[in-house]
Amino acid sequence: MKKSKFDLDMPIGKITRVKDFLPPPEELMIPERTVKVTLRLSEDSIKFFKHYAQKYHTKYQKVIRKLIDTYADHFAA
Repeated sequence: MKKSKFDLDMPIGKITRVKDFLPPPEELMIPERTVKVTLRLSEDSIKFFKHYAQKYHTKYQKVIRKLIDTYADHFAA
């Protein structure tokens, strides 16, 4: 195996340490204010929302919540 002319662990050029400006992961998630309710929906509706949620890698409850929130915002006085 041929040895590299360069030490790959050594920095290249002038390096400046940058203060970590990103918040910790727990501060990146904005908590939603929710209220738990019981709601009976048709099997076809649930199948639709589960399929859509799986396609976009999210939870079907979140899709339903977003739909209801969007509807409520649209028609809010």
